[in-house]
Amino acid sequence: MKIVLAIVSNDDSSSVSSALNKANYSVTRLATTGGFLRAGNTTMIIGTEDKNVDDVIKIIGNESKRRTEIVPSTASYDIGRYASFPVEVQVGGATIFVIDVEQFIKV
Repeated sequence: MKIVLAIVSNDDSSSVSSALNKANYSVTRLATTGGFLRAGNTTMIIGTEDKNVDDVIKIIGNESKRRTEIVPSTASYDIGRYASFPVEVQVGGATIFVIDVEQFIKV
């Protein structure tokens, strides 16, 4: 058995969760915050048999779209002087971890 941890954008979380549920995978969703852009994410926990991991990853990949956003960035030129300028960054997609489960108990 495996645990799949998938960190996806809040923009994609509903479609990822729905697609996984349609394929009969149970999903636990946690609200999380990313470190780089400090933007809201959703961390999904999916427990599944080893043989289903590739299918879970495929579903997540199909529903998690990468896109470009313009975000403000601040640069310091010397003491007390800052300039703000837009920076183009890639957001979306998914970060996925697959972890072995030593024991599974449902009470």
